[in-house]
Amino acid sequence: MRLLHTMLRVGDLNRSIAFYTEVLGMQLLRRSENPEYRYSLAFIGFDGGNPGQAEIELTHNWDTSEYDMGTAYGHIALGVPDAYAACDAIKARGGNVTREAGPVKGGTTVIAFVTDPDGYKIELIQRDA
Repeated sequence: MRLLHTMLRVGDLNRSIAFYTEVLGMQLLRRSENPEYRYSLAFIGFDGGNPGQAEIELTHNWDTSEYDMGTAYGHIALGVPDAYAACDAIKARGGNVTREAGPVKGGTTVIAFVTDPDGYKIELIQRDA
């Protein structure tokens, strides 16, 4: 088995695609529309997505503009070579850094958090390439 993708429901597909591609630097891998069932999908990821890396599926149900987050969902984590520089770049592109880069409480790993337009949290974890 291998992880293929994570699905997020979004209120505005174009806004979400812009955030993940323009702010976080992901690629739009493919997009589809399903008028009969009133939803659209967009798959985004790094380095061409599958099979090399897992993807994120953005699902937009045409009749829903926002969702409740609930209390079970946590975050998506992305490895970055420099969390401080990633935060600076994300802010420069209009992204919302909600926890600046710095060591995790009780440890030494450098992390940061960003929030997407729908309120989903994305953790940046500093890792060697």
